[in-house]
Amino acid sequence: MRDDPLFYLVLFAVLIVAGILLLGIGTFGRGGEFNKKYANKIMRWRIGAQFIAVVLILFYVWVRGGN
Repeated sequence: MRDDPLFYLVLFAVLIVAGILLLGIGTFGRGGEFNKKYANKIMRWRIGAQFIAVVLILFYVWVRGGN
């Protein structure tokens, strides 16, 4: 796994999703004008990134045999 670039791509995608999630939680916790303005946009970015991450995970499992 350490030499597999596809694994690192999947890991990177998952970390991006986690980062966006933490950003959303942080802005929600603080509240205020920034949250009102960007909460929906952050949620949409997370859903899109999550979709890409799930597709990459499924592709990784399919390419590597899935057993």
